[in-house]
Amino acid sequence: MRHAHENAELLALVRRYVVPERRYLKLGGGLLRMQGPEHDRFTRALREDAELITPHEISTLLEGGWRERRTAAWLIAVSHRTEFRERLGELLLASEVCCAGLAYCVTLAGFGTPRDADLLAAYLERYLRRPDLAYDQTVVMGALVFIDLNLGSDRTAPFLGPDGLWQTWLQDAPHMEHTTNPATCLSLIRRLCAFVEECAEAR
Repeated sequence: MRHAHENAELLALVRRYVVPERRYLKLGGGLLRMQGPEHDRFTRALREDAELITPHEISTLLEGGWRERRTAAWLIAVSHRTEFRERLGELLLASEVCCAGLAYCVTLAGFGTPRDADLLAAYLERYLRRPDLAYDQTVVMGALVFIDLNLGSDRTAPFLGPDGLWQTWLQDAPHMEHTTNPATCLSLIRRLCAFVEECAEAR
């Protein structure tokens, strides 16, 4: 991981794409509370930056901390740069930083192919076996359900069945139960993917 205060190139990108109007804090559930002029202004700026940022600049942001990675993932989602699919899958699985997993999930769900489902399933295979780690299990499940519904596939079946890893994880991590209804997770992913589509279609 690179730190912006130690790298001039990364610092310049943070100042350009990440921190204006505290963008990195709004990329997530906060988007759903925006209305009127604020929503329009934020959407327009995000769309314009998604078009302008170069692949090299995205790659550089993905080497930074959670703020940089979260922002980069949203810019990837809006510009639909599927060439970053594998990199986002790697970052999701590694879980090196907090607060970026939802952005990866929204992007992969928006891409919505069987390969994206594979990357999400790989995460669940690893982290549903770790009830001690309250990471991004819930939003990953929501993203996988979202892809299942769109593709007519059933990748979630091994996890959500009566003896699946999801139920085992809940039993061993009762502190997570109030946040782990798959329908709730799906609703969040669906609404954020709709924002991505709205942003992209306005180009």
